[in-house]
Amino acid sequence: MSTSQQDSVLCKQASDFLSRDVQHLFIDGECVPAASGRTLTTVDPSAGETLTRLAAGDQPDVDRAVHAAREAFKGQWSTWTPYERQALLTRVAQVLDERFEELIQIEAMDMGAPVSRLRGTKPALMKMVSFFASQAANISGETLMNGIPGNVTTMTLKAPVGVIGGIIPWNGPLNSQFWIIGAVLASGCTAVLKPSEDASLSVLRVAEILHEAGVPAGVINVVTGLGKEAGHALAAHPGVDRIAFTGSTETGRSIIQASTVNIKKLQLELGGKSADIVCADADLDKAVPGAAMGVFANSGQICFAGTRVLVQRSVVDEFTERLLAFVDTLRVGHSLDGSATLGPVISQSQLDKVLSYIDIGRAEGAQLLCGGGRLGGDLKKGYFVQPSVFGGVTNDMRIAREEIFGPVLSIVPFDDVDEAIAIANDNEYGLGGAVWSQSLSTAMRVVHGVHTGTMWVNCYGYIDPLVGFGGTKMSGYGSKGSAAHMDTYLYTKSVYMEL
Repeated sequence: MSTSQQDSVLCKQASDFLSRDVQHLFIDGECVPAASGRTLTTVDPSAGETLTRLAAGDQPDVDRAVHAAREAFKGQWSTWTPYERQALLTRVAQVLDERFEELIQIEAMDMGAPVSRLRGTKPALMKMVSFFASQAANISGETLMNGIPGNVTTMTLKAPVGVIGGIIPWNGPLNSQFWIIGAVLASGCTAVLKPSEDASLSVLRVAEILHEAGVPAGVINVVTGLGKEAGHALAAHPGVDRIAFTGSTETGRSIIQASTVNIKKLQLELGGKSADIVCADADLDKAVPGAAMGVFANSGQICFAGTRVLVQRSVVDEFTERLLAFVDTLRVGHSLDGSATLGPVISQSQLDKVLSYIDIGRAEGAQLLCGGGRLGGDLKKGYFVQPSVFGGVTNDMRIAREEIFGPVLSIVPFDDVDEAIAIANDNEYGLGGAVWSQSLSTAMRVVHGVHTGTMWVNCYGYIDPLVGFGGTKMSGYGSKGSAAHMDTYLYTKSVYMEL
C-alpha cells in the first residue's frame, strides 16, 4: 500500500470517529454518556465550525470514573508483574505506531496544529512510551543498614500511589497525555484523565485504542467537560491520590487549593515567559531560525516558548533583519494542509487574547515589525493570527512580562551578558530559556545564572524523557521525565523485620 493510499484509509478512520454525533466519556472500558445528558460543542479552529459534541461530565461522572479507577487499582491490575506491564507498554507502542496517522488527523482537526508538525512529533511519542516501558522493570527499593539492637533487617519498597488525576492541556494533548499514561502503566497506578474542553478528541480516541490493545478496564478513564465542573471535581476528589496538571498558573493555584482536601501529591507545569538570549558571537545562521521557531512553533502555544528574545545590541539590527526574512518563509494554513508551517490558535477567545496583546504592545511603544493582525482570505473563518514581531521592547512592558500564548515575539536588546541574565531573571516565571554563543564559558555562565527549569544552548525546545524537564518559580514544580518523574507515581514504604 502506498503512502497516499495509507493516508486515505487512515483519513477514513479519523473521519468515522469525528462523525459520531457525541463523543462519550470513557469509563471502566466503555463509552458512556454524561450522567446529566448534557453536551458541549467542540470547534475546528481552522474553520471556526462545529466539529462534534462532547459529553459534559461533572461531579457524578468524576465519582464514577474515580470508583472505576480505584476498583481497577485494587483488582487484577495490582497483580501484574513489572514484565507484564512492560510488555503492555511495548504493545501500546506498536499500536500507536500503526494508528499514528489517524490520531494526528484527529488532533489536527481538534486543536489546529498542522499535520506536518504533528508527524514530526512521532519520534518523541515513541521515545516516551519506550522510556516508560524501561521504567516498569526498574522500580526498586533498598536494603539499608540500621542502628537497632538485635537481628533487625531494614529495607524500603516502592509501591504505586493509587489513582492519578490527569488534567491535560489543549496545546498538544496527543503527546501530553502519555507523560501520565506511560507512568501509570509502568507503575501500576490507574488514572482519570480530564482533557481540555477545547481539545479532548485525541485523548478519548487514545483511551479506546489502549483498551483494544489490552489495557484493562478502569485503568485509564476519560471524563470530558468544563474545567470549572469536571476539572475542579477531579482536583478536589478525595479518592484521587495525585494530580498531574499542565496549564495556566491561575488554574494551577486553584488546583493547589483543591488538593488540600486529602493532601494530594502534585506535579504542576504552569506558565512561562522564557528568555532566549542571543549573544554577539552567536552563529546567526542557527540562532535566527532557532529563536524564531522557539516562539512560532505550534503558533506560539507552547508553555516554554522563548517569547522574550534578548539580543546583544551590537548584532540586534542584523538579527532583526534576518529574523523578518525568516518569518516571511513561514506558511500559515489549515491544519490538514500538508504544506502549512503554522496553524490557527485554538479558539476565538485565544485569538481575541493574542490580538489584544498586540494592541497592548503598540500602546506601550514597542515597534510592530511584522504581522499584527488576523488573517483573511481563505482563512478568515478560522482563528489565524499573523506571525508577529515586536522590536524595541523593554522588559517592563506587558508583552515582555505576561504569557501571551500566541505567535508573538518580542526583541529585547541588551549590552552585556550580566544585563541579559538580569533581564531573564526579572520575571515571575521560570520554565525554559536558551543561550546562543560560540563561547563555552559565556554559555555556561548564562546556564548557571538564569533561574529556570530548563536551559538550551545553541538549540531550543529539545525534550527527552531520559533527561526530563520541569519548572521553578511561578512555572510550577515536579519533573516530567527522568527517574524523578516515576518516583512521583510511587511512595516509599519502610520495612523493619526482626528475625
